[in-house]
Amino acid sequence: MSTASTDRFAGKTAIVTGAGSGIGRATALRLAAEGARVVASDIAPERLDALVAENPGLDIVPVAGDVAAEETIARLLEAAGGRVDALANVAGIMDGFLPTAEVDDATWDRVFTINVTAIMRLSRAVLPLMVEAGAGSIVNVSSEAGLRGSAAGAAYTASKHAVVGLTKSTSVFYSPKGVRANAVAPGPVATNIEAPFRSQWAGERIGPIMQTTVPPVAQPEQLAAAITWLLSDDSANVTGVVLASDGGWSAI
Repeated sequence: MSTASTDRFAGKTAIVTGAGSGIGRATALRLAAEGARVVASDIAPERLDALVAENPGLDIVPVAGDVAAEETIARLLEAAGGRVDALANVAGIMDGFLPTAEVDDATWDRVFTINVTAIMRLSRAVLPLMVEAGAGSIVNVSSEAGLRGSAAGAAYTASKHAVVGLTKSTSVFYSPKGVRANAVAPGPVATNIEAPFRSQWAGERIGPIMQTTVPPVAQPEQLAAAITWLLSDDSANVTGVVLASDGGWSAI
């Protein structure tokens, strides 16, 4: 498994959402290990406390709160101290695999708020700093569900397709300003995000498809390696790309 071995982010400041667990935690640790000052965001303060306590040698600044809330975004920008070189929008939630005819408004609204609106708001907040600096990199976590219709329910699938669109639009608008925007599309990853089937029909329809096509579960560190590469200058010629880190699922 790839591990940090360089100082690619020395002197740089990065914001990572969903940093309390899973892909976000692995990404925060990878960035910090490569020299970044990491402003780590998560809805659960105890997770951030553990992240900092378990890694005393790394420069990690915890900011707990709902990343979709403007108040939390303001505190993230304050913690960044007026400089953001890299932004990893990792936080996300699932939808219970609810089909279109069964999805309720509360699920739809919450999934879009966390998976799409939060990414837009935080990107909107950091982009002026990146444009002023003439450089910056944003990586949004989409999903295999952003590439196909058989990996989740209607809300999650639509939200992750929206992440792809937002990423490409951001790239088009801001690449002339020196800012890159890319996305990763994970397949199954060992995280604490719950993904139960709340629909009998979804289980009957999607269950068999997933049983025959889904690759082995990846580790969060594997996704963190892809995200940090896209955030780094090593990918300076890459923007507007959706990188499938899915064990080959998207090739099936």
